[in-house]
Amino acid sequence: MADHITPETAPDRAVVQFNCTGRATGKMRNDLDVRMIRPMEEHFTLATDEGPFHGGDATAPPPLALFVGGLTGCIMTQIRAFAKRLDVTLNDLTVETQVEWDWAKEGKVYETGPRSFHLDILIDSDDPQEAQIALVQAAKKGCFIEQTLGQANTITHRLKTPDGWKPVD
Repeated sequence: MADHITPETAPDRAVVQFNCTGRATGKMRNDLDVRMIRPMEEHFTLATDEGPFHGGDATAPPPLALFVGGLTGCIMTQIRAFAKRLDVTLNDLTVETQVEWDWAKEGKVYETGPRSFHLDILIDSDDPQEAQIALVQAAKKGCFIEQTLGQANTITHRLKTPDGWKPVD
């Protein structure tokens, strides 16, 4: 596909694919090379780190901060992009996101589980409330992260061994 897709030239359907290679570069720091390879090409360099709890130096945001920031940024992007397409005026936009996980110590490690995802959307617009609600509904459906969180997903892991890739269940 073309490198620069516009709303007018976008295909009816496409696969969006990101690949990421992470390298351990510090006590707990990870440098991440993130690439969108379909339907267009984009490249980003990101980093994560942990604070003293995990033995890191806090040189970059922890992965959970990027996750919550990604969720917030995703819905905000969709609201702003779709407002133009749905002809809804945005004088201002703020999103306040709260995400909670359960955390349980299990011997020397811990286990986690999602508890809640809550987004408060503050739109300053002169347009009717019904138009604003329709905008948020469209944005929810267009937010890749929200749509991923809203359904059961299969995540696979493999470990590189001398005999090849071994699935880790």
